[in-house]
This record gives sequence, structure tokens and C-alpha cells, in this order.
Amino acid sequence: MSRILSFRLTALAVVLSLSACAQLNQINLALGGGDLLEEPAVSAPAQTQAIPTGSARTAEALDQSTAEERVAATRSRGAGRALGQTVASLGSPSEPGFWLKTPLVSAQSAGRVRNPATGKSVAVTLIPIEGPATAGSRMSLSAMRALEVSLADLVTVDVSS
Repeated sequence: MSRILSFRLTALAVVLSLSACAQLNQINLALGGGDLLEEPAVSAPAQTQAIPTGSARTAEALDQSTAEERVAATRSRGAGRALGQTVASLGSPSEPGFWLKTPLVSAQSAGRVRNPATGKSVAVTLIPIEGPATAGSRMSLSAMRALEVSLADLVTVDVSS
């Protein structure tokens, strides 16, 4: 007898759960949302920039900068206004260019990043991110390669504008 009661209670719970899902879906549709019960459509990413394919296995294959861009970015320039030091990790390899996303700036601007351990530096676009000035930063694949640092390391860099 208890097995039958247990089965009925389980069946009732399943029916109530499915009913609640259908009601939530109707509320979502009424509020202008999509159908929660349908599989989302998968579309190809916008082709606004070249995104490396899944077959790329090396930093060289992922790095979209040209030899000319690398030379221009590493060309020595006078020191700008020092903004401070930050610990940088590799940012998204799918975002091309020479950039540093850092809380050391409040507006996008041109800047320079120098590795104090080697003295190598690279011109970058400084892109603001939220956080205290002591928070870490994310650096582009191209910039990290120009500084000749390991992509897996956290590297302390001097930032100037």
C-alpha cells in the first residue's frame, strides 16, 4: 500500500512541476521574453573580426598581429606619465590588437606597458575596467608575446600613458 501511495505522490509532484514550468513560460512570453521551453537557436558569430579557429594550437597561430604591427608596437618611445604597476594575465586571445584592460585608467587611451624584469615594452591601448587600482589586469595575446612573457604567467608590468 505504501508503494502505491509513494508512486502517486511522486507522479503528483512531477505533474505539478511540469505545470509550474508551463506557467512560468507563459509569464515569460507575456513579459516579452522568449519561449523557455524551446531550444535556443544557435547562430554563427558575427564576422566583425577574424576569430581563430579551433584548430589553432600555438600562440603564433592565435596571434593575429602582423610583423609590421609588432615592430611598430615595440618601437622605443619616451616614457609617458607613470600610472603604476599591475599584475597582468592573458586576456581573451580572440580579441586582436595590443591592449591592456586595467583599473589604472578611467578612460580608453594610448599607453605603454613595460616588463621591469626584462626592460621590454610595448605600446598598447589602455582600456578601463572596474575595480580598485590594486586589482589585476588582462593583457592581449599580441602584447604578451611582444613582451616575451609566458602566456600562462602572471606578469608584473609598469603602465604609463
